[in-house]
Amino acid sequence: MTSVHPAVSFPSAYLQEPAHLMARSQHGLHIVVRSSIASANYTILAQSRDELSVPENSPSVSMWPYLLSSAQTRRLNEISIYSARGSSGEQTRLLYMNAGALRMWSEMRMPATIIGESHRPPQGASLCFGMPFSE
Repeated sequence: MTSVHPAVSFPSAYLQEPAHLMARSQHGLHIVVRSSIASANYTILAQSRDELSVPENSPSVSMWPYLLSSAQTRRLNEISIYSARGSSGEQTRLLYMNAGALRMWSEMRMPATIIGESHRPPQGASLCFGMPFSE
C-alpha cells in the first residue's frame, strides 16, 4: 500500500509556474509541473491593417535607421524578427520577436499588441530583420 503525502510547493523563484512535490513511499519522488519549464524565445506581436499602412511600423524599414542613428549597429547580432500573415484585420501581420528585438522595439516606442509567445517562429514565417533563429 502506498501513501500519498500532501503536495508541497517549490518557491516560485525557481520556476515560472509553481511545481508540486508528491512523495510516494514505494515509488520515489514525483514532481508535477503545471506548465513547461522551457522558456519561450519569441514574443508574438500582432499588427493591424491600420498599423501596416504606416511604413515605419515595419521592423525592416525602421530598425536599421534606428541602429545607425543611435550608433548601436553591433546590436544587429542580437535581433531576430520573423513575420507571418495574420488571420484578421486586427491581426493582419504577426511579428515573432526575440528578447533583443522586443527590447529595441520598445525603446523605439513602436506600437505593440502582444498576443503570445513561442519557442520558435512557425515554418511559414519569413525572417524580416536580424539574424535567423538557432538553438
